[in-house]
Amino acid sequence: MPVNDLLQLSIAEIRAALAAGRLRAVELAEAYYAEIERGDPGIHAYLTLSRERALQQAERLDRLATAGSPLPPLAGAPLGIKDVISVRGVRATCGSRILENYIAPYDATVIERLDAAGAIFLGKLNCDEFAMGSSNENSAFGPVRNPRDPERVPGGSSGGSAAAVAARTALATLGSDTGGSIRQPAAFCGVVGVMPTYGRVSRFGLTAFGSSLDRIGPLARSVADAAAVLHVIAGRDLRDATTSSLPVPDYAAELAAWRASSAGSKPLAGIRLGVVKESWRAGLDSGVETAVRQAIARLETLGCRFIEVSLPRLDAAIAIYYILATAEASSNLARYDGVRYGYRAPDAGSLSEMYRRTRDRGFGPEVKRRILLGTYVLSAGYYDAYYRKAQQARTLLAQDFAAALAGCDALALPTTPTPAFRLGEKTGDPLAMYLADIYTVPASLAGLPGISLPCGQAGGLPVGLQLVGRHFQESLLLRLGQALESSAA
Repeated sequence: MPVNDLLQLSIAEIRAALAAGRLRAVELAEAYYAEIERGDPGIHAYLTLSRERALQQAERLDRLATAGSPLPPLAGAPLGIKDVISVRGVRATCGSRILENYIAPYDATVIERLDAAGAIFLGKLNCDEFAMGSSNENSAFGPVRNPRDPERVPGGSSGGSAAAVAARTALATLGSDTGGSIRQPAAFCGVVGVMPTYGRVSRFGLTAFGSSLDRIGPLARSVADAAAVLHVIAGRDLRDATTSSLPVPDYAAELAAWRASSAGSKPLAGIRLGVVKESWRAGLDSGVETAVRQAIARLETLGCRFIEVSLPRLDAAIAIYYILATAEASSNLARYDGVRYGYRAPDAGSLSEMYRRTRDRGFGPEVKRRILLGTYVLSAGYYDAYYRKAQQARTLLAQDFAAALAGCDALALPTTPTPAFRLGEKTGDPLAMYLADIYTVPASLAGLPGISLPCGQAGGLPVGLQLVGRHFQESLLLRLGQALESSAA
């Protein structure tokens, strides 16, 4: 099979071809590595390749196929993994010099589940340092470039995850989302990105940034592939007490059944979609607004009924987030002190000097900024004034979502206020960078699921439509995404 054809295959097509003997998993893995070698130097999505493990996984699947044994659901699917997720025996840098030579001693729960499902791990993907950023320019190993325009950012912090999918150097990837870090880069790179409900997917093995916000989710070229990956990684994990025990639907099977039963002209009839009126705010790019409104109109032609809803505290979400997220980051990153693992500053004259020099050299500017902000809002005299009030405001924001979703099934709003911006455009203005997450942060604070879907272009660059649902209603979001995707085909 020609290489270009191999790179076009979906997860379901790969599994079927392996089972029929038309494809070997080793052949597919080698095709992706050849594409990485050809295309990734100009994008810089990968930090570490795990070729030895990938080929061992592929050989195991080929033996199963040759023997006629049943193949697991993701058999042969070549995936990339964001470098904040532990893969045993592979570097786990978190995009930081402080962990530059750290080798993960265990697999994260999501990696265990993907491995058992037959996925192949191509390597670890570049990201903003400790997942802190909105452009992937904060990586200690250099920025990722957007495959749609290499002079522009891919979004962050899962920029490598989105860029690898867009560049076809991975079929699908895992990213992590704290305030938009799956959805925003998905929008900038023109791919599908799913942030599951908080507690739907285990965080065991995910390097912590903001523990009450962090979530692992898939990025993929299609809704069906994202659904297949999400089904495998979701579910209760005794090693993560925040995971839910609710049953996990077979998202991919549900989508296939729904497609088969909804061949009419109104496949979304009866679904009520809330359009957030505060979305159309100052700062929203006119091209983005046009593309999002057109996507909403397409959903209406497919049967959705639209209701205008309000999230009155939308504009407060950035302030709430950057108090709570930095406070949690300050606590979580205290462990990187040069004592137990990672970089240690040499020749320090005292313990306190070793701490200071290790963190000064090991952390980048954005991580230092967030640690300082978080330490400040948690300090005596400021805890009540900032942290406690932000927690109270978070509750009010969650109540706004509950009120909006009481009268509809899901919400529609832009994923980002602009298309991908140029490299270096916002690095000197942290506030402007933070405002790139104005539409994604609110759902993160409320613990709700969200999906970003390609919905058109603005100035020749991809635009994303964001859909937000009730807790554990990923199935509905995927169905809406599948309908939108099919209508654009």
